[in-house]
Amino acid sequence: MGFYYDFENADAFATGAIGQPGDRTFYLQVRADGRTVSVKCEKQQVAALAEYLRTMLADMPDTSKDIDNMSATLQSPVEQDFVLGSVGLGVDRPNMRMVVQLEEMVLVDEDDEDVFDLLDESDDDSDPSTVVRVLLTPSQARAFCDTADLFLNAGRETCKWCGSPKNPAGHACPRFN
Repeated sequence: MGFYYDFENADAFATGAIGQPGDRTFYLQVRADGRTVSVKCEKQQVAALAEYLRTMLADMPDTSKDIDNMSATLQSPVEQDFVLGSVGLGVDRPNMRMVVQLEEMVLVDEDDEDVFDLLDESDDDSDPSTVVRVLLTPSQARAFCDTADLFLNAGRETCKWCGSPKNPAGHACPRFN
């Protein structure tokens, strides 16, 4: 059985990575009212989320509120609540907020049947996935984007010939094969 978390007044919407470049694990984290939800995700998901939030911010009036980048940084210890599947985005214009919905990855078998439904013997029709819905202020969204840029750019150096990331132990560039 999954959970539904609704953060209308989040204290923080954060991102970060744990580990060394080339072996990092990325997370999204929402904090409010003493509750913390940490979601494991892919680097590309963080990049896409930051890109879409920037697009949404460009269509909203500039509130010019100070950006608190500390609220967009992971708070330790990071304990994974679930793995990110799909992401939904929207705008609540009357309240000048962005809506981010994070849904848990659902495992399916080769017949596209939910693995959790196969394991669950009950006739409960409840959705097994966890969903986190958070409303962000433009300031929180900007802080998230700035922090995401720091972690996305702090990875491995890219090869100037093929564009692939270089490993610290060396790089076998396919352009020189």
